[in-house]
Amino acid sequence: MMAEASLWIAQITSLVLQVLFWAIFLRALASWIRPDPFHPVIRFLDRITAPVLYPLQRVIPPLGGLDLTPLVAMLLIELLRMLLVHAILRLGG
Repeated sequence: MMAEASLWIAQITSLVLQVLFWAIFLRALASWIRPDPFHPVIRFLDRITAPVLYPLQRVIPPLGGLDLTPLVAMLLIELLRMLLVHAILRLGG
């Protein structure tokens, strides 16, 4: 029973972090085409990714006008996903 709960929690955690990863990726792609900032999809992506990207933007300056925070955020999310899912599965036995 405990192993099933751990597996479920690990899968949900992985899914949430994957959605965040792809939302950041899509936001970065969208920034290249300068979409309407009031478009519902762009606003949705901004609401999802802002809590991750804005704190990083305060500590990582643009490099030659290029914002590297999406790349850093995506790497950190993948690292977090691997560590968390592995830890959850290990705790569940």
